[in-house]
Parts: sequence; structure tokens; C-alpha cells
Amino acid sequence: MTFDRKNLTNDQLLDLYKRILKPRLIEEKMLILIRQGKVSKWFSGIGQEAISVGVTAVLDTDEYILPMHRNLGVFTGRNIPLYRLFSQWQGKANGFTKGRDRSFHFGTQQYKIIGMISHLGPQLGVADGIALANKLKKNGKITAVFTGEGATSEGDFHEALNIASVWELPVMFVIENNGYGLSTPTNEQYRCENLADKGIGYGIESHIIDGNNILEVFNLLSELKASMIEKPRPVLLEFKTFRMRGHEEASGTKYVPQELMDLWAIKDPVDNYRKFLAENGILSDEFDSALRSEIKKEIDESLALANAEPEIEYYYSEELNDVYKPYQFELVNPSEEKENIRFIDAISNSLRESMERHPNSVIMGQDIAEYGGAFKITDGFVAQFGKERVINTPICESAVVSAGMGLSINGYKAIVEMQFADFVSTGFNPIVNLLAKSHYRWLENADVVVRMPCGGGTQAGPFHSQTNEAWFTKTPGLKVVYPAFPYDAKGLLNASINDPNPVMFFEHKQLYRSVYQDVPKDYYTIPLGKAALLKEGTDVTIISFGAAVHWSLDTLAKNPTISADLLDLRTLQPLDTEAIFASVKKTGRVIIYQEDSMFGGIASDISALIMENCFKYLDAPVKRVASLDSPIPFAKALEDQYLPKARFEIALQELLEY
Repeated sequence: MTFDRKNLTNDQLLDLYKRILKPRLIEEKMLILIRQGKVSKWFSGIGQEAISVGVTAVLDTDEYILPMHRNLGVFTGRNIPLYRLFSQWQGKANGFTKGRDRSFHFGTQQYKIIGMISHLGPQLGVADGIALANKLKKNGKITAVFTGEGATSEGDFHEALNIASVWELPVMFVIENNGYGLSTPTNEQYRCENLADKGIGYGIESHIIDGNNILEVFNLLSELKASMIEKPRPVLLEFKTFRMRGHEEASGTKYVPQELMDLWAIKDPVDNYRKFLAENGILSDEFDSALRSEIKKEIDESLALANAEPEIEYYYSEELNDVYKPYQFELVNPSEEKENIRFIDAISNSLRESMERHPNSVIMGQDIAEYGGAFKITDGFVAQFGKERVINTPICESAVVSAGMGLSINGYKAIVEMQFADFVSTGFNPIVNLLAKSHYRWLENADVVVRMPCGGGTQAGPFHSQTNEAWFTKTPGLKVVYPAFPYDAKGLLNASINDPNPVMFFEHKQLYRSVYQDVPKDYYTIPLGKAALLKEGTDVTIISFGAAVHWSLDTLAKNPTISADLLDLRTLQPLDTEAIFASVKKTGRVIIYQEDSMFGGIASDISALIMENCFKYLDAPVKRVASLDSPIPFAKALEDQYLPKARFEIALQELLEY
């Protein structure tokens, strides 16, 4: 291994040695603790330290790094107190996740580190969002994100690189090519000669670097960083290295040929760099010994602090309170001046007024810029807000949602438009595993609203007609809003954008241009989690939301003798159980009406809640009416049969006659 110091001073060379030695000594201690049963799991980065250390040494402390679980050198390089890391690994309160997540599955705004999730790929899109925010701020900051050679097979890798290239984002994409993804060797992961070659297809500059040579890493990245500040762009970096331990300690390395282990042992990044410094009279044995003693003393003292810390205590209320970021809702009352507008106009007005109110807001989606979106909701937005804030995206929902998370991390509000709610399935992972869980895991909120044009009745078939709210109502950490009227749509969307938590905002396509209402011209808000009582009666409670609210009104108009409470839920998560229970206790009969198919829909949960909390007030079984348990079809006759409109009146009469 050849080291080229270039113009680095002796002090800089020794600083790099301190940086690379510290994680190695911690790792050696962790291996002892694993054998003693004092740590449950450990992902070793022994043999790969030069990459983490080099990247971290190059970046400023206010530049974000997104590491993985073999990047201890990132955490030590940012000078995180070791006792907090030990507490984190032991699941104690002084860690970063209150015992809710393990190892390096956490982030910290204080140290500008954003940790991974086990799904690996989405953090690449998060880096895109962080870099986009930096670009909007014009602050000249670089973002670095780590991944392994195995994760380059994930779609998120390709989506994130494509977005970074198209948007010219200053991101260092760091691939640690360490030979194996758990036990699968690289020749079963990809067939190109080098992973760096993948950058060519995305128009991204790429480099192959000796990942065990700390000076090669530091010098090249220093040059690249200066160049990226001058000319913002992504760079793909493939670091050739090797994983000297198992995927995690329990899995071992029996699947690795011994000759390969021997070959890479000779290339040890710590030992070779130490020899280089010693041979060049830069590092003395005395200094090395003193440094090792100093680091080991810090490790032992920090470990003692963590060991002395009591086991984490369980508080029921705190677990639930941390699911969402606490938020003081700001009620803005509507003005007297109103205009009669369509549902779609109310959505557009809300977006426009919210973007005026929040200069740090960005809206992203397919065809939303000059074209104005598939439904023309953002028509004219580019002229008012510019392409920096109204951003056309490639067709890659997963990376776009992840980028929304990155924008939020870096101080922006993200509004993501799914062209159709059906397409959210390709962005499902970051929604349910990043947006929903981040605040609970490490108290980082996701200030992201995902708009969901949804619903049937337009003969659009199985891929453009779903109302898939139940995919998200059961995911803790998400808020789910589903208005039925223009007035509610505007006020609830305004409130959703204000809310620092992730919101899935459903907009029924059939209502876009068919429903009109007098709506205040000025900005106003409606609190999430509050149902609307549209009609009051004594015979029965009808609980509904979305287009089914209008279908309920049509049924009641045809049957004027039915005295019904009609409750429009408006928000499905959090659910207004107080309004539901109050109405059911009054009428004694309840029918829940949803457009989604029956099994697994939210009507089932509402029914169970009513049975558990209001059973003694019921005069009849709870009734559910929903679409067929089949995909939604295309032909009008088939779609009419699928939807529950023809069945609701019959079910309502049966309930009243029970």
C-alpha cells in the first residue's frame, strides 16, 4: 500500500491516525463485550475504518452524513460522547432512541448524522432531500451518504442517483464495496466490472478508491468537495475494501475463503497507516502508546458510565406521546368573504396560500410544474413560486418520498403529490418506515404531506381508482385526512401543511369538479381529528368519509322519513372517537359506509371500537357497507357493481327494521 501525504502537515497526518485508531479500539472492546454477553448485537467495521474516517474528516461538522451500521468512524469523528454510544448499544435512556431502536439505527441533529433503517436504500433519497435543501439555501454544503454493494441492487439506489443527477444535487454517494452482502458475494450481486460504472448511465462522475488507504480517501475527497462547492453535482464513489468480520458477529465468516481473509488482512487500514507514519518519523512508539492508553481510558470510563446507568423504564404515556411530534394547532378563522368554488379549486387555493405562508415549503410531483399536474391543480404555480419550489420529479415515488424526509430534516416543508393514490405503492416503504417511525425512533419529525388523488366512479380501472386509506390508518405515526367538501378540503390541507408530522391527504377525484361550495377566500385552518356532524337525527348514526358522504346525503334525500346522525369523519387518523361514541349512544344504531373494500378497511376498526365501548347502548348489530372484496374493475357495469352505492339503502333499511 502506497501512501501519498501530498501537502498534509505532520499534525494533520497524526490527526487522521487518532481518528482511525479510535473506532478500531472501540471495536476491539465491543468484541470482548459480545463474548461476555453484555451487548446483544454488533455490526463490525474492522478493516473499513479508513472510509468512514476519511469522509467525516473532509466534511464540515455542519454538513450532514448518512452512515450505515459499519461506520463507527462517522460517529467518533463527530466527537459524540462515547458513553452515549454505549448507552445506545445497551438500549438505555442516555442513548439516542430511548431504547426503541438498536445499534446505529438513529440520527442526531446535534451532530448532523442521519442514521439508517434496515431497508438500506431509502437513506440515499433522504440525502437527496437534504442536498436539495442545501441547494435552495445556497449555503455551499455537501451531503455524504453511505451504502453497501448489496444495496446498489435496490431500486432506491437507482432512483436516488437519477434524481441527484437530474437536479444536480451536491451529494457524495459512498459505496463501501466490502465483498459480501451478508453471505452473498459480489459476483452474485452485480455483473458490471465496477459499481462505479453505474454512474455512467446516470451522467454522474464516478471514482474508484482504495478504501483501505486513509490518505487516498482524504486527499481525493478533499479535492472533490472543493470542486462540488464550485460546481454543485453528485459524485459516485466506489471504495474497494473488505469486511473482516461477519455481517454481524453471530453469523461468522465461514463462507469466506481463507486466502481472501489472509489477503485483506495484509491490507489492514490501521496497521498500514501506523507503519507509514512510524517509518517516516511522524509517529513514535511513545506517542502511539500514550494515544492508545488515552483512548482506552476514555472507552473504559464511558463504558462504566453506561453500565452504571439503570435499565430503561417503561412509561405507557410517553411511548404513545412520542409517536407524533407535539404540535400546538393554530386556529385561523375564516373570513366572511366567500366564493363558490369546486373541490379542486379549494385544494389549489390551499396549496397556493400555504406556499405563500411558508417560504420554506416545496411541492414535488410528476408533471406538476409547467404542465400544472395531471389534474391542473398546480397550474400557474411555477410563474408564482419558481421551479426551485415547484419541482417536476422523475417517475420514482420511493426516492421522492425519501427526499421529502430529507427536506424536512434540513428545515423545509415537503408536499409530495402522488399522481394517483394507486402509485403510492412504489413509495410505500419510506412512508411507513421513515416518515411514520422517525419521531418515535429518535424524535425527528417528518414535515411531509403526501397528497393522494383517489377513488372510483370514473371508470379508470384497477390502477387509477383505489381508495387505499387503510394501508396507512394502521401505521402508527401517520396522520390520515380524507375530506368530502371544498370548505373542509382547504382548511384541512392548510392545517396538514402546518402540522410538523407526516400526513396522508386523500382527495377523491370524482369530487374534484363535481362538488361546489361557498369557501372563504382567505387562509383558514380546521383542526385534524375532528369529525363534522352534517345531519342530526335519532334513528341511526351513519359514519362515513370521502365520496360516500355524498352518497349518504343522496340516500337520505330519497328517504326523508329517516332521522339520522350523519357523521363525516374528515380525519381517519387520529380518529374522533368522542364524536362517534356520542352519536352511537344517542341513536342506538350505527352503519359505517366506506368506498374501500370491506375486509381490512377502517370500517372494521370503527365497528370494533363501537362494540367495545358502546355495546350496552346498541339496539342492533353494527352494520358495515363497503365495496366488493375484489380489485376495482374498469367497465361501468362492473364498477357500479363493485361500488357500494346500490347496496347502502338496502342495508340501512335492514338496520332500521332490526
